[in-house]
Amino acid sequence: MADADERSKPGILVQALGAWGGMWNRAFALIGGVSWLLRDVAFWLFRAAFTKEVRLGHNAFVTQIVRVGVRSTGIVMLVTGCVGFILALQMEPPLATFGQTDKIANIISVAILRELGPLVAAIVLTGFAGAAIAAEIGTMVVGEEIEALEAHALNPIRFLVVPRVIATIFSLVALTVLGDLTAVVAGGAMTVGFLGVPYELYKNNTLNQVVLADFLTGLVKAAVFGMILSGIACYNGLRVSGGAAGVGRATTDTVVQTVLIVIVADLLFTQLFYSLGLN
Repeated sequence: MADADERSKPGILVQALGAWGGMWNRAFALIGGVSWLLRDVAFWLFRAAFTKEVRLGHNAFVTQIVRVGVRSTGIVMLVTGCVGFILALQMEPPLATFGQTDKIANIISVAILRELGPLVAAIVLTGFAGAAIAAEIGTMVVGEEIEALEAHALNPIRFLVVPRVIATIFSLVALTVLGDLTAVVAGGAMTVGFLGVPYELYKNNTLNQVVLADFLTGLVKAAVFGMILSGIACYNGLRVSGGAAGVGRATTDTVVQTVLIVIVADLLFTQLFYSLGLN
């Protein structure tokens, strides 16, 4: 038995290395595929901007903005408002120990504008719209609608992907602004109404703490997160195979991959902004 166990150890090691290598292969394939897809999106936007023969059509953009952004407004406001309440309550005990309860405003404004606003909005939009985009395009692939477009000489990237990518970017930026405002107001309501901090003090601390760079860096993150979200969703939708089961896998992969990559991107942006002195 001992000899058999010893002989099995190299096999286990090889299997572990194979699984590790397969994970990295999938990661590189995802990054390469999404990058190539976004390159095609940029190509069609460039052609639409400088070539009269190419028109993308505003109706598709408006439809997707309503579908992706407007319908997500309520859930984003609810989640960010709860985050504002939570931050106020969690910060009060340690700050009260040093007699600095009024500094809750400073912490909430910085945390929301720089980090939590764009990050929470992106994660909420991933579950609300990202999975829906992947499922919709995946269903088109299964139903051979993509092949029908190509048979009519209509590029699916131009007619399906470009409107969704642009709409998601604009929607996430707008939702981030709305979420920032909601969280700061909710945190202020909790701080002023429940913790007893004067309203004028909360307002003045917020305005004195926040600078334009805090707001703009959050919007830059939101725009990039929107591009990542829509790119991954469209990529997974276009590569669906295996019928309904494939559509289900695409939606699951979209949510998991987007949340992971958005968090990693947020880390990289935070490091970059810190190095540039924007934090």
